[in-house]
Amino acid sequence: MEEIECNSTYRQCIHNMFPLRDSIDVLGPKWRIQILVVVKYGNESFTAIQKALEPISPRILSKELKVLEENGLLLREISTAYPTTIRYKWTAHTESIVSLIDTLKDWGQAHRDHLFR
Repeated sequence: MEEIECNSTYRQCIHNMFPLRDSIDVLGPKWRIQILVVVKYGNESFTAIQKALEPISPRILSKELKVLEENGLLLREISTAYPTTIRYKWTAHTESIVSLIDTLKDWGQAHRDHLFR
């Protein structure tokens, strides 16, 4: 079997694709960036997040919150007072993507302007 030659351009492409894939895997699904934005603006309880993102289902929201928590983008805080409350907060790691979210928002507005001029 003939070996496929790996030139430097191919290796560079693959090297750059892995971090991009990681970013898309974590932030790409429909609700994740929206959840982060909603939490940033003070909707920290499950109910408040769900209401802000209607029509997201409780099952999907629960799943997405768990993924964001596992990736260190949200912190789940459980109060010890009665009744127990659960709040979701941004982490220091989440702050590192604020400029990305702002850039995506700006591009989205420019894209809307382009489509509807």
